[in-house]
Amino acid sequence: MQTNLDRFERRAHDATDLKRAAVTLLMLAGEDNEACFVITRRTPKLSAHAGQWALPGGRVDPGETSEEAALRETREEVGATIGPESILGLMDDYPTRSGYVITPVVVWGGRDCELVANPAEVAEIYRVPLSVLDGEDVPRLRTIPESDRPVISLSMLGTHVHAPTAAVIYQLREVAIRGEDTRVDHYEQPVFAWR
Repeated sequence: MQTNLDRFERRAHDATDLKRAAVTLLMLAGEDNEACFVITRRTPKLSAHAGQWALPGGRVDPGETSEEAALRETREEVGATIGPESILGLMDDYPTRSGYVITPVVVWGGRDCELVANPAEVAEIYRVPLSVLDGEDVPRLRTIPESDRPVISLSMLGTHVHAPTAAVIYQLREVAIRGEDTRVDHYEQPVFAWR
């Protein structure tokens, strides 16, 4: 994974009209040493994107780098205190319909990373084995009348996870695991995620 991320030339968006955000693709050693990533279900009490599937993350504060924001948000949302030495690399920025450009940060949390949900932001935390991303229906693409771009989603946890989270996780599979140069910023979000 590290070799693939080291050779990947990420695309950064310099859109000054969008707010900056960062998410963490937190990689852990799962059961039977199978690597997994962390995904959360946002609490239904939130004003934005309530109840949606998300990676730990949020807005980049003034004076913060994307990496610092990703690690801070991971600590705030899922209780994992991880240092900058655990950062494996960055993926392509993903501009959202809700006015953000998201920088995904891939982080190794290891085997003993204890996770505790912050109930103000996170309803549930899941460790998803990377093998889930090898399914025949990954990714699922569909069309919608509101856009000429394909809407991406991923089947996992008995449901569909949608973009932007799905796009970022799909790029993790393609780039970090398979060593491809797959881009995902052209994938659309479902209409409910536009606000």
